[in-house]
Amino acid sequence: MSLDNSGSNSKVSPFSGDLEELIAPTPQPPYYAVIFTSLRTPGDDGYGDMAVEMETLARQQKGFLGVESARNNVGITVSYWQSEEAIRNWKANARHLFAQQQGRDKWYQAYKVRICKVERDYTF
Repeated sequence: MSLDNSGSNSKVSPFSGDLEELIAPTPQPPYYAVIFTSLRTPGDDGYGDMAVEMETLARQQKGFLGVESARNNVGITVSYWQSEEAIRNWKANARHLFAQQQGRDKWYQAYKVRICKVERDYTF
């Protein structure tokens, strides 16, 4: 496994195959992470389809770097972005705004969003 530590912002993935789909390849820091932690309401009620649509749409946004997600009793989704501006643009996306409203109305009991600057990362 070889990592490029030259300071460039090109994506370098030490993962192959399915692992890259589970652990997002990200550039050398700094970059930003949006951590979305949620408690769901019972049932699907269109949630699954919207989640797929939102990930597809996010991947098309300027500044999107990757996403990781897991759910058991609590859901945690971390999306990675090049800049705070890219995060603001994603938050203001019309279809994303609709999904946010649907989430408050019917899919989530509670959620919390945290925005962080990643200053260091390392890989095994």
